[in-house]
Amino acid sequence: METTKTTLVHYVVDARASRLTVHAFATGLLSAVGHNPTIGVRNFSGDVNFSPEAIQGSEFKMSIQANSLSVQDDIADKDRREIERLMNEQVLETAKYPEIVYEAPMLSITRMGESLYTTVLDGSLALHGVTRRQPVTARVAVFGTMLRASGDFILKQTDYEIKPISVAGGAIKLKDELKFSFEMVAREEE
Repeated sequence: METTKTTLVHYVVDARASRLTVHAFATGLLSAVGHNPTIGVRNFSGDVNFSPEAIQGSEFKMSIQANSLSVQDDIADKDRREIERLMNEQVLETAKYPEIVYEAPMLSITRMGESLYTTVLDGSLALHGVTRRQPVTARVAVFGTMLRASGDFILKQTDYEIKPISVAGGAIKLKDELKFSFEMVAREEE
């Protein structure tokens, strides 16, 4: 009996065609006048090894330059600069922790349709000097030499020893939970 060998395809994330955003939400007594910032990630790279027929060896790795996060909302430049300064100096402490890394094997790959899959990843996220387990479910589509993945997940800042920002004596602060959303495009490496 002949066995067929399944080949993993290596893809490289195309950062210019991809989008990674972080949504933060205001809380507190004056949260109605507060701002729910949307943060975009500008400088990141990643690799995907993927084969729908073989979970073994299928994996995803991503590296983010922590100081590349920027406010995406339409706000005054002065406010944008202040939020980004606080984010770099007090929240992420980017001088001390310059890189955010996610590495994950794929635990399951389920075919949803022609070239469409759902994958479950159970990886480790290294953020702010803390590494924790972070499961992620992604919808994946493969079109020729291009792979597209999308999804979202929630994480708590305090799990990574980050204290949520608070202003006006706590009357406006950010919730502990952040929502991460991603639309990744990766191209087959030859």
